[in-house]
Amino acid sequence: MKIRYALPALAAAAVLTLTGCVNDDGAAEGGGEETAAAIEADQAAVDLLPAEIADAGVLTIGTDAEYPPNEYKDADGKPVGWGVDLAEAVSAKLGLEPEWEILGFDAIIPRIQEGALNMGSSSFTDTVERQKSVDFVNFLNAGTQWAAAPGADIDPADACGLTVAVQATTVQDTEELPAKSAACEEAGKDPIEVLRFDGQPEVTQAVVDGRADAFSADLPVTGDAVAKLDGKLEVVGDVFDAAPYGFATQKDSDVTLAVQAALQSLIDDGTYLEILEGAGIESGAVTEATINAGTE
Repeated sequence: MKIRYALPALAAAAVLTLTGCVNDDGAAEGGGEETAAAIEADQAAVDLLPAEIADAGVLTIGTDAEYPPNEYKDADGKPVGWGVDLAEAVSAKLGLEPEWEILGFDAIIPRIQEGALNMGSSSFTDTVERQKSVDFVNFLNAGTQWAAAPGADIDPADACGLTVAVQATTVQDTEELPAKSAACEEAGKDPIEVLRFDGQPEVTQAVVDGRADAFSADLPVTGDAVAKLDGKLEVVGDVFDAAPYGFATQKDSDVTLAVQAALQSLIDDGTYLEILEGAGIESGAVTEATINAGTE
């Protein structure tokens, strides 16, 4: 399913940066002010776009939209969340309208590889294995955090024999839990039973109703679930396996460079930090838009 709709106010403001007239002091007509350096960065990002994308005026973006608060659906089925806001701000910096495609998490990277999508914005952890298929423009330092019922005596570092819920194909599913379970078996202990679900809401509910002892997810997702459920869950253990989030783009493409330049412009003009602060995750903010910073 593809969804097209008007840019939110934040993204629209960024578009005005690209299209509005500029006076000698670097202030755009309409009252907004921006430095000449930031305006130049916007144009530099636009200049990096492939001609076919620039001419179409659209940035096609894939998301799973099942990972609140990062990306999820509103009552009308449209993708929302701080990850969506940031992706749309990048699109606006490029002078493009975002066109969203909601699909399964594990289908996004193949769609980028085949050229059907320009970018993926779905809380991708940048890993060396994934870098074989796509590039990542990094925008957040994240990590993994577990949650369980209040008072549960659970140690994520010693979870042998437990049932742990997880969203399918996330890094917690494909890397963290298999490695921990294998270590349990090597030590002669019971393996971890992994309950896999397509969306994070189902993962969270499995712990609430007792089908799972705990769940493992990215820090922003776990924190949001604990806060919303008002005492039904608590975080357990410390944040671990810190790794960068990234927008996924086709390997060695001009789109990668354009998205990097647009994100750096958002960092420089303060829009990026404003989005993160609104979501309460500014502690993971970066100061430089890098490419393929993941090392594991």
